[in-house]
Amino acid sequence: VYGLARRFSSSPDKCRQPVSPPYPPLMETPKIIASGDAEASSPGAFAVYCLCAEWCGTCRDYRPGFIGLAAQFPRVRFGWLDIEERADDLGDLDIENFPTLLIMRGDLVLFFGTMLPHLGQLQRTIEVFLAQTPEESLAYAHSDNERKRWQENADLRFIGRLSL
Repeated sequence: VYGLARRFSSSPDKCRQPVSPPYPPLMETPKIIASGDAEASSPGAFAVYCLCAEWCGTCRDYRPGFIGLAAQFPRVRFGWLDIEERADDLGDLDIENFPTLLIMRGDLVLFFGTMLPHLGQLQRTIEVFLAQTPEESLAYAHSDNERKRWQENADLRFIGRLSL
């Protein structure tokens, strides 16, 4: 977090200082920001979860754009998960950098990791995954050892099943 804050904010300690948000909290966490149509809740539906912390300035800056992306993708469920408030739901996951994103298609984990807080990068990633057929997503999810480990990680799959 410190490295991201130092690189992407005017204050190197932005993520270290607990600051009350300049706006009221948008939701209790976790919640669906946008669920769009019925397709967003179907078994093979796409979901994007942002695992962040309210005390992190990078996360607070990222949140409005993340919500904006939710409006652009009505077929995708978007969720914001505050790792401090929902630590028990993370199991053994250790989130060290922000924003950390989890992208799923049904029970398949397509992406899990830190992504630079550039919304265009997340938008393009979502577009690529949406263009995949279910068979392509399955092949992608098992295409290397790291992705195979994601499929076996019960904590990641649990996040995908949280009652949002």
